[in-house]
Amino acid sequence: MQRRHDIDALRVLAFALLILYHTAMAYVDGWGFHLKSDHTAEWLQWPMLLVNRWRMPLLFLLSGIAIALMRPETRIAHFAVLRTWRLLLPLLFGMWVVVPIQPYCEAVTNGHIEPGFGAFLLRYWQMPAWPQDSFAGWQLRITWNHLWYLAYLWVYTLVLALLMPVLDTAAVRRAVERFAQAPAAILIGLPALLSFGWVAWLDPRFPSTNLLFGDWYQHAKYGTVFLAGYLLARATPFWARVVELRQVTLWVAVIAAGWYFGIRILGRVLPGDSLLRQWPESVWTLQVMASQSLYLWAVLLSLLGWAKVYLDRPFRWLSYCTEAVYPWYILHQSLIIALLFWLKPLHLGPWWEPLLVLAGTVAGCLLLHEGLIRRVAWLRPLFGLRRQRLPPMRPAAGGAAAGSPGMG
Repeated sequence: MQRRHDIDALRVLAFALLILYHTAMAYVDGWGFHLKSDHTAEWLQWPMLLVNRWRMPLLFLLSGIAIALMRPETRIAHFAVLRTWRLLLPLLFGMWVVVPIQPYCEAVTNGHIEPGFGAFLLRYWQMPAWPQDSFAGWQLRITWNHLWYLAYLWVYTLVLALLMPVLDTAAVRRAVERFAQAPAAILIGLPALLSFGWVAWLDPRFPSTNLLFGDWYQHAKYGTVFLAGYLLARATPFWARVVELRQVTLWVAVIAAGWYFGIRILGRVLPGDSLLRQWPESVWTLQVMASQSLYLWAVLLSLLGWAKVYLDRPFRWLSYCTEAVYPWYILHQSLIIALLFWLKPLHLGPWWEPLLVLAGTVAGCLLLHEGLIRRVAWLRPLFGLRRQRLPPMRPAAGGAAAGSPGMG
């Protein structure tokens, strides 16, 4: 496998942002989450929206890129079996062992079950019928909560494996390279137009559920960036283009974000008799969809370009953090929910409570990963790691590096 330090570093930073984002979900006013603090703030919606549009697409994009750099097309069956093991084993273990604290805290808070985690866990493992709205996913009797990403990534990976003989033909590679060298308006605009089609056509019909089946809007959105990552990663001109256009894509992202937030602000400040309020609702809806789609792809391309310039080097922390990403991802939301559940009755206030939740989550991930998971051979595969530790990362001859051991 060819290593790319910028892709590894970008993945580490993306998952670090995910921990911060999920912590903030408990404190943003007006947004649903498994457990909410008493100290919510509406202003948090603004920075959260800036991140929300690209945080998960970035992870799927990086996963597609990492697979492409592994070059598995000569051993497709082996690749599919290995990915199934590396994705489904942690998913199933997480659903049965790591995640249950989340529905427990949610169901107790909702008043649908009595306190007592041991009794709940025994019942949860039997997959009984639960009272309505006990917790997110109660209809399926068991939940994967934040681990839905692993299920979706597994499906996309198997579909990609089936398509590899076609995607790796000379004709497809030439078409991708021509696209990679296209003018900036096409490089940004064409995928943004495709995303606009998904959000305009599928989103109203298939609202996001994270339940895999019937979640067609999210499959179109995430499947597109996953496939784009796989195809573009091998187009050598693409990496030169994202570096060359990194300032352009950054400015496009800023303008698209300003367009989107400008519409939100206008909706709040325009007087009732304003001429703009006479415009059909569909005009404003289409503008919101267009600005979001443009913002998404401009941010993704900008992140790849800037990361290639500043992150493609063997940082001392990168090898350790690359391995830690998968266990920390599996653990973090359960720690967030459990800590908030225990701290909420203490009424610590709007500053100490979130700080302690965040610090406790980071400390818990660090202690469990460093003190237990990475040191116990039979635990490592359950958290997506190879049974044996990897040697320290070194640059490949003539090139740099890519792909994390687990989710790439």
